[in-house]
Amino acid sequence: MEKNLVLVPGAWLGAWVWKKLIPPLEKQGYNVYPITLSGMGERKHLSSEKIGMETAVQDVMNVIEYNDLEDIILVGHSFAGKVVSVVSDRMPEKIRQVLFLDAFVPENINTPQGIFDPESEYGPIPQGEIGIPLTENIIDKIGSDVKGEDRKWMLQKGTTWPIRLAKDPIVISNRFKALRKAYIICVIQNENELNDEDKNELEKYLNKLEGPYRIIKTGHWPMVTQPEELVRYILELSKE
Repeated sequence: MEKNLVLVPGAWLGAWVWKKLIPPLEKQGYNVYPITLSGMGERKHLSSEKIGMETAVQDVMNVIEYNDLEDIILVGHSFAGKVVSVVSDRMPEKIRQVLFLDAFVPENINTPQGIFDPESEYGPIPQGEIGIPLTENIIDKIGSDVKGEDRKWMLQKGTTWPIRLAKDPIVISNRFKALRKAYIICVIQNENELNDEDKNELEKYLNKLEGPYRIIKTGHWPMVTQPEELVRYILELSKE
């Protein structure tokens, strides 16, 4: 049976961000499908105020449908935890595992959820934009270990994150609860460097997870900063 990996990137990113992962994953026998969501990456020319969560969900479902994919490990990074949750809820028969990579994880409720307000964290939308651009300050805030050529690469390739992708809620059904799930959590400090409050928050978060997990010592972009370790964890979790 074919082994298929569908990789859905988070805010500001595109298929390009998975570049370091694709050769080693293919070497392990996986067919790898890195996705660019409409409005970002090489699809930035499609950016408009109409792009929202349903657009992103259709982006992923179309890749699955038109490549005749089955037995999928569906990876969602960051806000794309919302995207992969809806996709897997709509086509659970095609999904072997949903892997949340430092991502939004929905609750098992059937009411709207997942509304974010990135302006409260990253500042207001610049005039003339429809979303939040990637900046040095954002990288410093959530991925300060991205340095040198990697940082230059991210700033060069990163595109504006359409605001509706953050603010649109999702709704999932009871099908989602039955899906096989796994998690990779990014914690840039070693556990013994965390203060008591952060340790307690991490413990509470881990206790709520519904499947195996790994913790990786990195900021928010392990596909850039720790690709070898990330590949290893994806391979391990796909077998659990």
